Amino acid sequence: MSTTDTGRSGKAAKGTEASTDDLGAAGSQLSTAPREDAPNLPSLGLIGWARWFWRQLTSMRVALLLLFLLSLAAIPGSLIPQSGQDETKVAAFMERHGTLGPIYDKLGMFHVYSSVWFSAIYILLFISLIGCIVPRTWQFVGQLRSRPPGAPKRLTRLPAYTTWRTAAEPEQVREIALKALGKRRYRAHSPELSASLEQGGAPTGATVAAEKGYLREAGNLVFHLALIVMLIAFAWGQLYKSEGNKLIVEGDGFANTITQYDDFKSGNLFSVDHDLEPFSFDLEDFKGTYEPTGPNRGTPRTYEADVTYSVGADGAEQKRTIKVNEPLKIGDSKVYLVSHGYAPVVTVRDGKGEVVYSGAVPLLPQDSNVTSSGAIKVLDGYRNADGEREQLGFNAFFVPTFAGEGQGTMLSQFPALLNPRLALSAYHGDIGVDSGIAQNVYQLDTDKLTEFEDADGELLTERLAPGETMELPDGAGSITFEREVSEWAGFQVTEQPGSGWALGGAIAAIAGLAGSLFIQRRRVWVRAVRGADGVTVVEMAGLGRSESGKLPEELGGLAALVHDAAPTAPEPAPERPDPSDPDADPTEEPGADTSTTDSEVVSAEGADKQ
Repeated sequence: MSTTDTGRSGKAAKGTEASTDDLGAAGSQLSTAPREDAPNLPSLGLIGWARWFWRQLTSMRVALLLLFLLSLAAIPGSLIPQSGQDETKVAAFMERHGTLGPIYDKLGMFHVYSSVWFSAIYILLFISLIGCIVPRTWQFVGQLRSRPPGAPKRLTRLPAYTTWRTAAEPEQVREIALKALGKRRYRAHSPELSASLEQGGAPTGATVAAEKGYLREAGNLVFHLALIVMLIAFAWGQLYKSEGNKLIVEGDGFANTITQYDDFKSGNLFSVDHDLEPFSFDLEDFKGTYEPTGPNRGTPRTYEADVTYSVGADGAEQKRTIKVNEPLKIGDSKVYLVSHGYAPVVTVRDGKGEVVYSGAVPLLPQDSNVTSSGAIKVLDGYRNADGEREQLGFNAFFVPTFAGEGQGTMLSQFPALLNPRLALSAYHGDIGVDSGIAQNVYQLDTDKLTEFEDADGELLTERLAPGETMELPDGAGSITFEREVSEWAGFQVTEQPGSGWALGGAIAAIAGLAGSLFIQRRRVWVRAVRGADGVTVVEMAGLGRSESGKLPEELGGLAALVHDAAPTAPEPAPERPDPSDPDADPTEEPGADTSTTDSEVVSAEGADKQ
């Protein structure tokens, strides 16, 4: 058997696609990618320009360009504050940048993902992908329904080629080849020999045409379909999403209604009246543990929130522990545990000793050791020493682990409750909650408040340990830091309806891209023709979509299978010269063989000359 030719030079060494023009149907496209025609201006008229624009929009070049533009357009959404995420940061940006802020606002930089220019790129990419996929899908279906094309006249022109002579009949070689190709999962059939040869009176014989690697184009189509699924899922999720946050102190509860949220934002098509899942839950207990020693001292080890929840108005109560990255799932909603802090319990009394306020006051952490700050506001029920109605306000600063007297400022040394302290500064007057302007519950606006003064005429401040009381001057009352310190947990309730489809699309895109990159589309032909001397000449050749070192190797393996069942025929013994023949060469030794052996490699140019 001859050796498979893996080192073609000259004309055959040029790219496979470039050398298939004269191979007829055998050299037809091995993909569904549209052919690039020479640029021609369309005929004048609306239809001509529309056709030209559609062809440009649905080309792969424009699709890649739009995908690149979409990635660039998303960059401002990561660098510039977005109104849908944090209105406070947007307002602060506008205040700091008096000139740049209004320009950004007009360009839609504060709401990038809902801006006109981002939506235009998004929609054009969506249309481009659909216009590219639909015709390629029909073309691929047509390829699956059709049979591999017949062999060209000269198989020696193909990148991988081998040949040998065998004593088997052409029909036997055909059956052997069909069986061997079937074992290698080729889709093979045996066309008429006259259909695979050009006109010219070729001798009778048998041919087999086979093709493999259809999953390459299937992977390409799956990749593009997955991109469309991801685009739809992204748009769906942005339009119907919702996200709300709620801080809950131990013992308190939450019902999933819009009025219960501390802050809430949703997509344009989200309906608060119909799309909020009906459920409620109570925070029974929060547990947090921290690394006590070593370089990671203070690092959280566990955050767990024990809750009791029910679904619907009459749902049975159920218990569940919510952990970080282990949300509570109720319908399409997920309840995540996102933050934690402390809520010191305080009691405020007026000058007569009557309790005007008592409860846990949640304070916001300022560092990893849960140094916290906030405000205590007494809005109703308080009267000063003259019997006039007033409001009390206290700036509060809390540390769960105090370093000790004379050992530094009010900064916590550890996030757990080991040595808590509460520092307070006191005010009285009008807090401003009745003005109709929204206030931050964790900040105290002192513009209309009067300071309580100590004996030195300075702002009254005091640092309290659990159980201690700060007395207000002139019999104005007192505030007590109770021995109990509650904990609070911050929850985020989200609905993201397109996340599952987006994940599925991403996985499908990776699988399709892997298939289109690593699967090779190739064709193989086997031709068996009876020679003039009655011996069958077997030719095998392969053609791939692009040059690959694996194609000759694969053809060699297929040829070995066929050769095992149809081995090389022995050369006939040469006739002995007749001594009486005057034309006989007396120097020629009996048995000498001057013919070319079947094991010689047939090069591309040598085969063309044969």
